[in-house]
Amino acid sequence: MAKLKKLPSPITILVIVILIAAAATWLLPAGEYNKLSYIAPNGFSMSTANGDKSLPFTQHTLDSLQIKIPLAKFKNGDIRKPVAIPGSYHRLKSNGQGGVNIIESPIKGLYDTIDIILFVLFIGGFMNVFQQTGAMEKGIRNLSYRMKGREAWLIIIMTFLFSAGGASFGMAEECMVFYPVMVPLFMAAGYDLLVPLAVIFGGAGLGNIASFSNPFATIIASNAAGINWADGLYERIAVFAVITIVYIWYIVRYAQKVQRDPTASLIYKLEGAMVSPYANVHAGEPEPLGRKNGGLLILFLITFVVMIYGVVFKEWWLPEMSALFLVSAILVAIIIRLGEGKFVDQFIDGARSLLSVAFIIGVARGVALILNDGRISDSILFYSAGLVGHMPPMLFIVILFLLYTVFTLFISSSSGMAVLTMPIFGSLAVVVGVPGREIVNAYLFGMGIMSFITPTGLILPSLALVNVSYKTWLRFIWPLLLIISVICCAFLVIGIMYN
Repeated sequence: MAKLKKLPSPITILVIVILIAAAATWLLPAGEYNKLSYIAPNGFSMSTANGDKSLPFTQHTLDSLQIKIPLAKFKNGDIRKPVAIPGSYHRLKSNGQGGVNIIESPIKGLYDTIDIILFVLFIGGFMNVFQQTGAMEKGIRNLSYRMKGREAWLIIIMTFLFSAGGASFGMAEECMVFYPVMVPLFMAAGYDLLVPLAVIFGGAGLGNIASFSNPFATIIASNAAGINWADGLYERIAVFAVITIVYIWYIVRYAQKVQRDPTASLIYKLEGAMVSPYANVHAGEPEPLGRKNGGLLILFLITFVVMIYGVVFKEWWLPEMSALFLVSAILVAIIIRLGEGKFVDQFIDGARSLLSVAFIIGVARGVALILNDGRISDSILFYSAGLVGHMPPMLFIVILFLLYTVFTLFISSSSGMAVLTMPIFGSLAVVVGVPGREIVNAYLFGMGIMSFITPTGLILPSLALVNVSYKTWLRFIWPLLLIISVICCAFLVIGIMYN
């Protein structure tokens, strides 16, 4: 089959987005909101066009600025980023981003995301060291052999687990460690590379759409909107249940079609060939694991259990998770008696294999830097707020959902989006008669759905990990995103009707 014309590479796509963002800084008016920050232990600091101003650390200060957030949320660390002050938007002198800014933005983006990049490189090092043991391949052979004829259950179980991780603690970057494990497993079942991508990246993304306890999205957004994060919880759980069922049905249906007829694969149709970045594993009669391989697989499992426990209960983040994978890699090397020199070589080789992913992450951050340095991020928010401020409640909430899908193209940080937009739209909600929980839900639904395709998020690094083109992913996922969008909008409207 002739290979169809491909889209540009992920890096090229991001450079194009940077160029568009830079052009926008010359076309859109510059402006910003005043921002309020908590500087422990001194109190509040308000940044304005005329400089910073110290304010008393009291609830009265927050009330006078129309910021509906309890004082305790700042003191206990729930709100750490600067909060936009409603009604404080002001125009600034234009700061159009030129050639030097465009060239520097990917470099600054790499500096700005160094913690994520190091995490990715440490994952690569750990996985390469572990693959030297052969335990992973033997384990996959055994699992695929035992699941023969029941492969659909792999999709159902794993998608639900990743979705639950996204909904409960905001699983996202952590998913990258699972591709070397899951890709061979699903390939051995006769599926194509879209299936593990949809299960891992898509599963976690699905959970983030209806995050019922995600500390980086739901809780921060609720705090910034001045409501209890449990307000709207039942609605989000209902959305989670419905969209998870629809999503799993969609993937299983596609996977079984590919399993019956490999030429039905979208990868085959659009790219002409399928090349797995990981060794193919064939589900023949497996050899026994043995105690040593079994012990190594238990260590592998414990590593991920400890990571999840640390993130959920110990407030771990990227430095701690990176250290965990380094320690686990060392333990694996000790168990298999891998020499010091060979261990270092294998670890570096694994990190090297993910350098392209690391660069994609850094370049993606460059988009946000261009918008911020060009002083148009707040302008986009201000004019968007003006657009929806006088609409009927049900139309308001649907348009707000759509606006969040657009915002996600420029701001991929869920916590950054929350503290920037929630105080503004939270105030608007009172005027138009929309409950605060629906504002939070519109933010979650819109940002979560758009994260499946936005180039500034994790999709391009994930595509690079499984060797699938962006064009193929879009063709696969857009009908499903349309269905999920309709479901989410229906729940938002029902939430307004039965307020």
